[in-house]
Amino acid sequence: MKSSRREFLKLGVTVSVGAALFPARASAQSTAARVVVVGGGFAGASCARALRQADPRIVVTLVGLRELRAQQFTYERVAADGIVISRTTATGVDPQARSVTLADGTRLPYDRLVLAPGIEIRWNALPGYDQAAAAQMPHAWQAGEQTLLLRRQLEAMDDGGLVVISAPANPFRCPPGPYERASLIANFLKTKKPKSKLIVLDAKDAFSKQRLFQQAWSELYPGLLEWVPLSKGGSVTSVDPATRTLVTDFGRHQAKVANVIPPQKAGRLADVAGVTDRTGWCPIDPATFESKLQPGVHVIGDAAIAGAMPKSAFAANSQAKSCAAAIARLLTGATPSTPKLINTCYSLVAPDYGISVAGVYQPSGGQIAEVPGSGGVSPADAPRATRAAEAVLAEAWFRTITDEVFG
Repeated sequence: MKSSRREFLKLGVTVSVGAALFPARASAQSTAARVVVVGGGFAGASCARALRQADPRIVVTLVGLRELRAQQFTYERVAADGIVISRTTATGVDPQARSVTLADGTRLPYDRLVLAPGIEIRWNALPGYDQAAAAQMPHAWQAGEQTLLLRRQLEAMDDGGLVVISAPANPFRCPPGPYERASLIANFLKTKKPKSKLIVLDAKDAFSKQRLFQQAWSELYPGLLEWVPLSKGGSVTSVDPATRTLVTDFGRHQAKVANVIPPQKAGRLADVAGVTDRTGWCPIDPATFESKLQPGVHVIGDAAIAGAMPKSAFAANSQAKSCAAAIARLLTGATPSTPKLINTCYSLVAPDYGISVAGVYQPSGGQIAEVPGSGGVSPADAPRATRAAEAVLAEAWFRTITDEVFG
């Protein structure tokens, strides 16, 4: 879970991708294995650090770039692992030559490559929705200006206005994200613009933590928040940015604020590296996260087809550690161990009302599957004191994982 869904109601924005990190003295380890990690978010930074911890002899290069104004976390602890920081972007991958090309033309050779490119919006997959449309109907699914734009629109809306959220079909980054966002927008409207209404138009009939969300909506936002599933005409078929209108098979919804969360795919560099299939995502070996399309290239985080594991920050962190352990063994010729992966996801329905889901996963039948009987969700009959405690735990979890990854 990433905090960008809630931060648009405050002033903060969250991590998306990170700075480029280079080893200080690679020449001193000229015979050491070289691993390049592209993407400095939760997946990439976690993997780079885990690789150094698994085997300090490995020369690790972490490549990525993000806007300075979006920077929330520093890389002091990453640098303390013996890695020097330098900002740039990766522009190309040559799997046959085993090298990554940077924006300045530098070529980084590798023995193993880890890609953590996150997601990219599938522009025009929803008729009428392109980059220009996002300026009127923000997706805010990649933190930064889009997040702030959605917030400004909500603040500027007159009391009594209609807010519409369009939630996409699976898969997409952070399955409970649209519903946490809907909850917190509803909380904002309830306290600041109580005559307004929020409609969620959904391309699905079921979603993560559905029972818990709907129970909370009935309790906290009766008459304010309406969820329209696929079977009742919730799938948006096109949009008109000029009038902020969302069209379904059952009607048209003209909003004062329209948050269109469009279909997604793996980040651009995954295409460049040749690790995406026709779905736009990256098939991987469930034990090592090695691409099924390009040997020697591993894919972790949101871009990977990770079976039952959701596309979340916690899952990305867990995948990164397992991938690093597998690479460390592969580089010595050893067989990787079968991993056990975990995910915990907290969602806020209100500032003092939290819910959660947890799961344990392992390779099974060529995919990553949930371990039978593991995990679960918050109790449906929990008292408000428990919900308040989970809201505190949500903030503590986020601080813990960011401190672990970024320091």
